[in-house]
Amino acid sequence: MEQGNVPEKKTRQGFNLIAGEKHRGFGAGSIDLNSVICVIIDGDEAYLDAGAMHAKSAIEKRIKFSMNKEDVPNGRQCWIVWVAVERTEEGSNYGGASACEMLIDTEARRGWKILADHVNKLDYAMKRRYILGELGDKEKQLLKTLLLEHNEEWWNNSPEALHEALAVAKL
Repeated sequence: MEQGNVPEKKTRQGFNLIAGEKHRGFGAGSIDLNSVICVIIDGDEAYLDAGAMHAKSAIEKRIKFSMNKEDVPNGRQCWIVWVAVERTEEGSNYGGASACEMLIDTEARRGWKILADHVNKLDYAMKRRYILGELGDKEKQLLKTLLLEHNEEWWNNSPEALHEALAVAKL
C-alpha cells in the first residue's frame, strides 16, 4: 500500500505554560501558573475555582461571551480575582492580586467580559501588583475572608499593601 506525501509537523515556538518542575532549557522564561489561585466572587459568595484559569469556571460554562455590555442587559456582576502566591524565605504569602469584572446571565446563557483585561490583570497579579480598587466593600470583605480562611499564615505574611487594598468599612 503506497502512502501519499504526509506533511511534516512544524514545531511552533510560542507561549509556553508549564507546570511543576523548574524549566531552564528551550523556552526558558515560560510562564508557570502553578502559583496563581483563581477566586470567583458571585453575589454573596467567594470561592476558589481552578477552572477560571482556562475560562472554564462553573459560572463561565455554557455561556457565550460578548465584548459588548449591551448584549447582556440582565447580567449579574461577577468577579474573577487572580491571586499570586509568592514563596520567600520568610514563608509564602499572597504576593499579588487583581480583579476582573464579568456580567453573567445564566438564563440567557450570555455573558460579557474583556479577555484582554483578564489576561493583563493575570499578568499584573503575577508581577506582584494589587489591583482591587474596582471591587466594592462587600466584594473586598468576601475576598479577605476567603484568603484568611484559605491560609491564615499566608495572609499574615502578605505585604501591607494587600491588607490596605482589602480594608473596608464595617458592613
